[in-house]
Amino acid sequence: MHTLPKISLFLLFLPLLPGCGKSDSHSHRPEQQEIKAFSGEYPIDVLCTTGQVAEMVRRVGGEHLEVTALMDHSVDPHLFKPLFDDVAKLSKADIIFYNGLHLEGRMADMFVQRARTKPTYAVTEGLVSRLDKRLREPPEFAGMYDPHVWHDVLLWSDCVQDVALVLAKLDPPHAKEYDKNAQQYLEELSQLHQHCRDEIATIPEQSRVLITAHDAFGYFGKAYGIEVFGLKGISSEDEIDLAHQEEVQQMIMERKIPAVFVESTINARAIEALIEPCKAAGWDLQNGGELYSDALGVAGSEASTYTGMIRHNVKTIVEALTVGSEE
Repeated sequence: MHTLPKISLFLLFLPLLPGCGKSDSHSHRPEQQEIKAFSGEYPIDVLCTTGQVAEMVRRVGGEHLEVTALMDHSVDPHLFKPLFDDVAKLSKADIIFYNGLHLEGRMADMFVQRARTKPTYAVTEGLVSRLDKRLREPPEFAGMYDPHVWHDVLLWSDCVQDVALVLAKLDPPHAKEYDKNAQQYLEELSQLHQHCRDEIATIPEQSRVLITAHDAFGYFGKAYGIEVFGLKGISSEDEIDLAHQEEVQQMIMERKIPAVFVESTINARAIEALIEPCKAAGWDLQNGGELYSDALGVAGSEASTYTGMIRHNVKTIVEALTVGSEE
């Protein structure tokens, strides 16, 4: 059986990101909060922000946790504003896990407040504390990191290990179980990573171009060898730059890109506005299908789990770009 590695100093304390305004830097001086051992009744009440964070924590915690996701399949985390019931859930939880890196920007102050009274942990904070070189720092994102780390399966795997360490500190009697669960999940993710590499490699090289409504797939592109273009920036709140849209449109026609993709939590109009002028100019650009960028799929669908979401995205991308390029 695997044993938990020694917990480094930054994991003995729950890191807390400062405010999430675009002027903020990621060179944190985080307020530190000690993780006190859980002494209540099981299962531990855990609140997570997004579906992918909730699944990670659930897979690691197993039967000892009761995990709730604050945001469902239809929610854009960039735009989410908690309602009264959401605040009540935050108050009730024994521990809170969120993505971090400004993904849930409108909840930043709330996380600061909650961390004064209960463990509140950003699952990506370990990546920042370790100065992970895989973190993307797009120049247009005002000196902050791209938060969409789950699209690089190996990068997300490192967050899994950090969650296991936090749960071990919170609940020492079950530390070995958290480690065992994490190792099983990591093996699944290792296979998923290889699947992504193998499948994307089947797309003809000239067609390995992924165009979506906002710049959510930068980690995916870097990890799996596909160029990525978003009509909007990192945040879905960003406005579309019409000059940039025209540049993308011209690139599509010059390079004969066969398809572009809509996103499940973003209105499809932006992509439709790209398809129409290309067709009018003589290039039969197709809607390649729906990708899951910021949220999992509806419960019961093939994309309702993290692994299912990634596999769905890969299948959709490969089919649209391979079939289109062969016609």
